[in-house]
Amino acid sequence: MFTVSQTSRAWFIDRARQAREERLVQKERERAVVAIQAHVRSFLCRRRLQRDIRKEIDEFFKADDAGSSRRSALCIFKIARKLLFLFRIKEDDERFQKLCRSILSSMEAESEAKVWYVSLALSKDLTLLWIKQIKDILWYCCEFLEQLKPEILQASRLVTLYLTMLVTFTDTATWKILRGKGESLRPAMNHMCANIMGHLNQRGFYPVLQVLLTRGLARPRPCLSKGTLTAAFSLALRPVIAAQFSDNLIRPFLIHIMSVPALVTHLGTVTPERLTVLESHDMLRKFILFLRDKDRCRDVCESLEGCHTLCLMGNLLHLGSRSPRVLEEETDGFVSLLTQMLCYCQKYVAQKKSNLTHWHPVLGWFSQSVDYGLNESMHLITKQLQFLWGVPLIRIFFSDILSKKLLENQEPAHAQPAAAAPQNVLPVKSLLKRAFQKSASVRNILRPVGGRRVDSAEVQKVCNICVLYQTSLTTLTQIRLQILTGLTYLDDLLPKLWAFICELGPHGGLRLFLECLNNDTEESKQLLAMLMLFCDCSRHLITILDDIEVYEEQISFKLEELVTISSFLNSFVFKMIWDGIVETAKGETRELFQSVHGWLMVLYERDCRRRFAPEDHWLRKDLKPSVLYQELDKDRKRAQLILQYIPHVVPHKNRVLLFRNMVTKEKEKLGLVETSSASPHVTHITIRRSRMLEDGYEQLRQLSQHAMKGVIRVKFVNDLGVDEAGIDQDGVFKEFLEEIIKRVFDPALNLFKTTSGDERLYPSPTSYIHENYLQLFEFVGKMLGKAVYEGIVVDVPFASFFLSQLLGHHHSVFYSSVDELPSLDSEFYKNLTSIKRYDGDIADLGLTLSYDEDVMGQLVCHELIPGGKTIPVTNENKISYIHLMAHFRMHTQIKNQTAALISGFRSIIRPEWIRMFSAPELQRLISGDNAEIDLEDLKKHTVYYGGFHGSHRVIIWLWDILASDFTPDERAMFLKPSADLSQP
Repeated sequence: MFTVSQTSRAWFIDRARQAREERLVQKERERAVVAIQAHVRSFLCRRRLQRDIRKEIDEFFKADDAGSSRRSALCIFKIARKLLFLFRIKEDDERFQKLCRSILSSMEAESEAKVWYVSLALSKDLTLLWIKQIKDILWYCCEFLEQLKPEILQASRLVTLYLTMLVTFTDTATWKILRGKGESLRPAMNHMCANIMGHLNQRGFYPVLQVLLTRGLARPRPCLSKGTLTAAFSLALRPVIAAQFSDNLIRPFLIHIMSVPALVTHLGTVTPERLTVLESHDMLRKFILFLRDKDRCRDVCESLEGCHTLCLMGNLLHLGSRSPRVLEEETDGFVSLLTQMLCYCQKYVAQKKSNLTHWHPVLGWFSQSVDYGLNESMHLITKQLQFLWGVPLIRIFFSDILSKKLLENQEPAHAQPAAAAPQNVLPVKSLLKRAFQKSASVRNILRPVGGRRVDSAEVQKVCNICVLYQTSLTTLTQIRLQILTGLTYLDDLLPKLWAFICELGPHGGLRLFLECLNNDTEESKQLLAMLMLFCDCSRHLITILDDIEVYEEQISFKLEELVTISSFLNSFVFKMIWDGIVETAKGETRELFQSVHGWLMVLYERDCRRRFAPEDHWLRKDLKPSVLYQELDKDRKRAQLILQYIPHVVPHKNRVLLFRNMVTKEKEKLGLVETSSASPHVTHITIRRSRMLEDGYEQLRQLSQHAMKGVIRVKFVNDLGVDEAGIDQDGVFKEFLEEIIKRVFDPALNLFKTTSGDERLYPSPTSYIHENYLQLFEFVGKMLGKAVYEGIVVDVPFASFFLSQLLGHHHSVFYSSVDELPSLDSEFYKNLTSIKRYDGDIADLGLTLSYDEDVMGQLVCHELIPGGKTIPVTNENKISYIHLMAHFRMHTQIKNQTAALISGFRSIIRPEWIRMFSAPELQRLISGDNAEIDLEDLKKHTVYYGGFHGSHRVIIWLWDILASDFTPDERAMFLKPSADLSQP
């Protein structure tokens, strides 16, 4: 146990420790109190001092406003020092405004040196202090400019005030102190201004101007006045001129000023004098020389990102359109920098692809921050970009090609007069003959000749220009059609470009470009880009031209040139597929194939509608059908690609055999072919002849897809229910199928109508009056598909446009409703195309974007677009009106009926099976060939029964009568009951 003395000692020590700690805490409190009091006193003192200073400043400006005598520059300097000493943007904004007004007022005094604020710069004691003060004041002006919204009236006045301050003290032009004897001081003062401007640049002067210009111009209605815009742009240009166009100043000028959306457009509208200043300093040439360097151009683009790179590009193009002489001299550099910018935009968009994307009206879909100002200006930016494919720039860029004259024939060939063709013979040959004679009288037909070195400067220049336009097509995806339309505006550009292509290499044409496919060099890529551009533009041109312009007026290309070009394209595409290039094609090679193949198929489909090429022009003589069959049996990819992309290189009869082979293989796979071990399932139906369509519809529409493809046996009964005699070994079913198709396609039923003129069938727009009309069309599609599936030809002549829809061509981006319109109504087509050629004001005709139709005695107005009946047709929208009208007549009116029929047809016939055929060939597959019956072939394949044989006298008489006494139509009628076919 502790003793009493020990306990007292411990207690005493503990008390002493606590007392010591309390004293320390007390000292800390006293120290804290003193510190707080010091801070408070300091704060109160500063506040009091600030209040006193602000009061003094307010009294200074109050006296100034009262209209007393002008203050000396020294007084303004001192009051400015006091204001800057305690300056707070939010508190002192009004005082700063008054200071700026006082300074500007002092500069306007006449012959009062002591009043001029700038006079203090000449004082030895105050020079440095004055320079620092004016730098601070001007930078505060910049900070205010960055915050102000120029669309507000009060703010716009302040913008003018601060810009005036900046304009006044960054240039000596308005300094009255330098007039007369003071002129000798101007170099020193200019140097001082340059120093001030350099200070502002270091602190971010250009970004401030960029914000101001963007806020004021990137709006539905620009809000910068002429004076404001002039001042802002003059300020932006001063550092560049002062630095003698140094690269260090050109770079920020391009990034922050020339990237302001549609800046050049606004300058040209509001203050064209500024553009004159730009041109007087030859700024466009300096921009080109700076940006043609790849590293510097990439640096500028990366600083701007994709959307604002487009703005810079638009402004440069606008400047270029105003300075054609500069572009003529700097074409290579200008083309190079534009190509680099477009490539950067393309990569930028590719990198920004994500699930969270926004639509850009020029670049398409990619992830981007929403910039409303930029969006508001996009229509102006697009107009600037249009200078790239405008006629003036195209003439400058392609001057080497356009300056060449296509060779003219001095002695055109004279055709011998031909006998008049019979009325029932299509005048294709005579049309071609006249067309070729016409073209020969104008110029030599352009064919590959070779002879021009591909490494020459001229070829390289043209290649670079083609790369530029091809890059613009793949980058500016949303205005691709505008670009193509601009490039095809000049009628002589494409033929001269084709003439140029024909001259390339030692032999010209195909061999050179096939060699380029196997070479991964920059030169090869450029040559292929030239070919791509030619194909894309030519395809677009032929797509928008109507038959009169292609076959009779022969705009751009003569018909023989189309034959030559199509032969080249056919060989090129075939080689790409057969040599295995397409199988592994990616990126640029894939795009090349799509361009060439697209142009080829547009020509082929045009030729299918109306011939311009000779017989067997599209076939490949070096592709033997037996080799193709072997390749298909081995499941070779290239053979499949031939049938997918260019089936026309295979003769039609061989494709029909391939089609029948595909059907047979599917039947075997589905177990629909009788074998030694199994028999296919048979579906039996009973049909009353008086209600053949109704019974057939009720019994067949509910069958499964498998059953429809299988064997169907038909038993006819009369009205009393008694079976008709006869055994159905396919013959009765053929009769039933033929009869039911004949009834559903009868125009009197109003499921189908006939075209005017050649009376071809297509779905009736008023077929909706039938109950369950869509189910009826689906049933018709199944019946038609069943006929084709079984190889039963039926006499159903379809309109060409409807066959194209059955093949799915109308989904192609190259499909033109106007081209197909003659197959529906040739008179209506002539009327529409006459609108296209109408020279006067189309508005005088009183047309609207609508179509009035007489439906069962009642006039119905169909709007081609929402609100179309109130939108007049004008010269600006007449082309759209023509296409909308054609699309409405052939698609919109019957889209539900067509979709239902196609659905039924494709439930039997796979779409890929019939893609091997063109529209006329599909008609032949459905209805058979119109060729005369080959009696010798019929004799060879006839099988005799009942004791008859080929040498029997009755059979000899039969063949003799068929050969001598029967007409072709009577022979067809003779053959019909024997095979239950409509046509041979």
